[in-house]
Amino acid sequence: MNKNKENLLDMIESIEKIEIFTKNFVNHEDLYNNKLHFDAVLMNIVNIGESVGRIEKEFLDSYSDIEWIKIKGLRNIVAHDYFGVDPEEIWQIIKNKLPDLKNKVINILSLIS
Repeated sequence: MNKNKENLLDMIESIEKIEIFTKNFVNHEDLYNNKLHFDAVLMNIVNIGESVGRIEKEFLDSYSDIEWIKIKGLRNIVAHDYFGVDPEEIWQIIKNKLPDLKNKVINILSLIS
């Protein structure tokens, strides 16, 4: 399998895990107070950023409507400043950014499959 495709599939898997881990929470406080789920979400955010980092730059440049640099940047914040992570910002990303990212990645996969 193509390396880029494999990493896009890994991103979808991590996004779907985040969806599962957060489906029963109504706000960022509830999620943050459940350390098991919060940590699981953060780990999958790191995984998404790692996947982006393994995709060829030329490929990423072909899909410039996705904020690849911000995705990798969030991975770095979570990985290197774990205790500085803002739970409300994470919640907003989960609710407002991940669904769009998932749809865009699914669309890319349909184009390259």
